Amino acid sequence: MNWDDLRVFLALARAPTLATAAVKLGIDATTVGRRLRRLEANLDAALFEPGAGGQTLTEAGRRLLVYAEGAEQAATQAKSELAGERGLLAGTIRVSIAEGLGTWLIARHLGDFHAANPAIRVELVATNGFLNPSKREADLAIMLARPARGPLIAKKLADYRLKLYAARTYAERHGLPARARDLNDHALVGYIPDFIYAEELRYLDEVADGLEPALASSSINVQHELVRSGAGLGILPCFIGEQDAELVRVLDAEVAVTRSFWRVVHRDVARLARVRAFTDWLDALVTEQRELLLG
Repeated sequence: MNWDDLRVFLALARAPTLATAAVKLGIDATTVGRRLRRLEANLDAALFEPGAGGQTLTEAGRRLLVYAEGAEQAATQAKSELAGERGLLAGTIRVSIAEGLGTWLIARHLGDFHAANPAIRVELVATNGFLNPSKREADLAIMLARPARGPLIAKKLADYRLKLYAARTYAERHGLPARARDLNDHALVGYIPDFIYAEELRYLDEVADGLEPALASSSINVQHELVRSGAGLGILPCFIGEQDAELVRVLDAEVAVTRSFWRVVHRDVARLARVRAFTDWLDALVTEQRELLLG
């Protein structure tokens, strides 16, 4: 069995369209299709079936995926051992991170890490949803919940708090609610319900029944700008709200939501020197910024 064909199979299993897999592999979609057909012919089994959302694994494909991921993990481990990567403070580390934490905390201090480790290239992937370390989409992920399964090492990174904020201009124009139940009389900023990628982001239900955002975005940075502009009241992480002098807390004694960040690393890369260097730096940073995280 050709390892290159297995790499194509893995890429297609993780990004189930030929075009997306081709981009990840740096080849064209025609080549992806040709190598997949060669692998299926070699195994005498159909591995994917087409669907509305792209290619879906067949039963044979799901069985092969277990073996292919095992082979990939073994190859990565062998490379690390034989090339001496475990002790090398160089190379690339890809970090999947929530947009708000990535923008307001990590990016503002990442230059310090780079100055201390100039040979380590850090890729911060800040998107809606998280890349999956189990599937080797990222070396490390900072997630909102502990993963239930997978060859992963998970550690609670830090608790953080969210509060209700308003712009000073909003308070001057509209006044502020005296009680949580009065929030129905105000424009609220929040997430688009259909685009909430983690249940931990459903805050409004914990504040009062029946609250819905009048202005919604899948981006916490957009939500911050909406609140800052005076468009409405919004729940923001304290590490965002407390860094903006234009904002004031609202119902401070009544509205407080606590969540946690989890540091998740694939077991195969956890001992690499560059990963250890980054996780040690990250742990130290959140300890230093604990007051800001908790508001």
